[in-house]
Amino acid sequence: MLIIMRLCCLLSRSLDLRSLEWSYLFLDSQTCQLLASWTTPAYLSLPSPRISSRKFEWKIQTPHPFDLRYPYSYPFLINHPDKCEGPRGAPFLLMLVMTRPQDVGVRQAIRQTWGNETLVPSVVVRRLFVLGLPPPLFDKELQALLEEEDREHGDLLQVGFLDTYRNLTLKVLMGLEWMAQHCPSAKYVLKVDSDVFLNPRFLLHQVLWPNGPSPPDFITGHINRNTNPVRRLHTKWYMPPELYSQSKYPDYCVGPGYVLSGSLALRILTTAQHVKAIYLEDVFVGLCLRLLGVKPTPAPPNTFLMFRRKYNHCAFQRLVLVHQFQHQELLKIWPDFLTSNAACPTV
Repeated sequence: MLIIMRLCCLLSRSLDLRSLEWSYLFLDSQTCQLLASWTTPAYLSLPSPRISSRKFEWKIQTPHPFDLRYPYSYPFLINHPDKCEGPRGAPFLLMLVMTRPQDVGVRQAIRQTWGNETLVPSVVVRRLFVLGLPPPLFDKELQALLEEEDREHGDLLQVGFLDTYRNLTLKVLMGLEWMAQHCPSAKYVLKVDSDVFLNPRFLLHQVLWPNGPSPPDFITGHINRNTNPVRRLHTKWYMPPELYSQSKYPDYCVGPGYVLSGSLALRILTTAQHVKAIYLEDVFVGLCLRLLGVKPTPAPPNTFLMFRRKYNHCAFQRLVLVHQFQHQELLKIWPDFLTSNAACPTV
């Protein structure tokens, strides 16, 4: 088996490592990420991986199953470096929407609803869907559909690692890397998941103040304070003590959606180069904030809801975000949400 691995490494040196043809070899963030990582000195210094086959599923084990490889030069496979250019200048808000490759219908629903860049005409908004490669094995047919989707809409940002839950930290960091390279003058950055209801008008006019300067250390959302790492094995948010040994997490904005000033986003990206990457993306951002000496700013009370809430026209006018909102329901309620209602309290 070791001979096979070494042959793979030798072969990889003769390949274009950005080639999609070889991306199917990578099954998880906690494994090799890309074939390139097999040939780097850092990876070759680790114990040799073990590969076993069972029902045609290849499993590669690294020293710790939750390890993330960052910093690392993951390639942008679908990219729009000119997305933030235009006659109106840099965007006020850059939306980085975390999405899975297979969620074509979800992305279309978002484009038609809260992700519409022209929903608030007075404010420049730009939207990108951040995604990785289709797991569990690289799916060339799905990749072709993604490229076709991007030709039509021009809003996908695909990065060269497999799209898995434990790669979410990498997706966010690569979204920030793209922002630093191609959209550094954006006043605010919104990191948001795809299973939410979002009210851009309330966010822009009641939280972010389009006519004023952006505070340099601003980040807001639903804040978790004084929370304990989950130590129960096989749970979704399990945190191994060897990756994070402290008894409390720092304050952090919960992952379904938070917004931060562009200047702070750039500082977080710089700090992230020196912080051990963990797969809980929102906690990781909190670790970077702690190192920077920045505390999250409280949002208006009860405006970032982390639980499912039944739609109510007036109530939703005064919310920023509701988690666990399916795209079918989003399409259903959106026309009503956009209508004005004199009976609702003034926002």
